[in-house]
Amino acid sequence: MARLYSNENFPLPVVEELRRLGHDVSTIQETGQAGQSVPDEKVLAFAYAEKRMLLTINRKHFVKLDAQQRDHCGIIACTLDTDFVGLARRIHAAILAHEQDGKPLIRVNRPAR
Repeated sequence: MARLYSNENFPLPVVEELRRLGHDVSTIQETGQAGQSVPDEKVLAFAYAEKRMLLTINRKHFVKLDAQQRDHCGIIACTLDTDFVGLARRIHAAILAHEQDGKPLIRVNRPAR
């Protein structure tokens, strides 16, 4: 499964469900970088150094970074959804669908209700 790194605002219940689905997920809190106002560029660089795709709900900034900085292992930009299990399952499905894409920018949106 995928190696992932979640940034500070990413919901922990989604991380836990992704782990249950078999993904190797590290969090900014676990790396001791939480609460330090680490710039997005450095968050992405850390994920790259760790060979992990970045998980974020900070869509605007990281989509822009993807266009500017191709040194990353992939970005999964999500719409916040309080159905954490559903969000994790959509992320899981998107990862499987993009396994061969190299350094993808994957957008995972909240379903229409």
